[in-house]
Amino acid sequence: MKRTPPAPSDITGAILAGGRGRRMGGIDKGLVTLSGRPLIEWVLNALAPQVGTLLINANRHREIYAGYGVPVIADADAEFNGPLAGMLSAMRVARTDWILTVPCDGPLLPPDLTSRLIAALASDNALLATVTERGRIHPVYALMPVSLEPELSADLAAGTRKVADWIARHRPALADFSDRPQAFSNINSAEDAARLAAQLMQSP
Repeated sequence: MKRTPPAPSDITGAILAGGRGRRMGGIDKGLVTLSGRPLIEWVLNALAPQVGTLLINANRHREIYAGYGVPVIADADAEFNGPLAGMLSAMRVARTDWILTVPCDGPLLPPDLTSRLIAALASDNALLATVTERGRIHPVYALMPVSLEPELSADLAAGTRKVADWIARHRPALADFSDRPQAFSNINSAEDAARLAAQLMQSP
């Protein structure tokens, strides 16, 4: 059966900021600053032109995130069950048929992320799409229908936690960003932030 891919206006962009930030000593990663701006601002500004609407998945500092003028939703439970829990919450509240999830700690989001994911989805006639870059898959960057909500809900209840495994199970279409190796740089430490800030200062 030929599937109809979404238009950008049919997609809710969901920024996943609900983690514990363990690798950064418990810091809320979306509020870590890069070149004087919180990471959440970098991601919001990059994603907003590419989708119909936005939301932020956050389990802490929700009042700060709400200040950006988009809906803020928490995980369905307080267990911090990872990106899949954020994806599930986004599916449950989205008013569009599709969501595009991205992490809050990837500030260099490509301006054509959505269009390339849609193209990959259409080319492969797949159910969902994610990103590959030089042979590495970045499964948290995922375009998927909200119709997967019952399945994801059941899988989480059964103990599924690894987003890579869940995405792979659906044989995703892969949007190749090997031409942009820096686009999916993420920040897991103060050193990462300092290094990326230095790179941005050197960029033309």
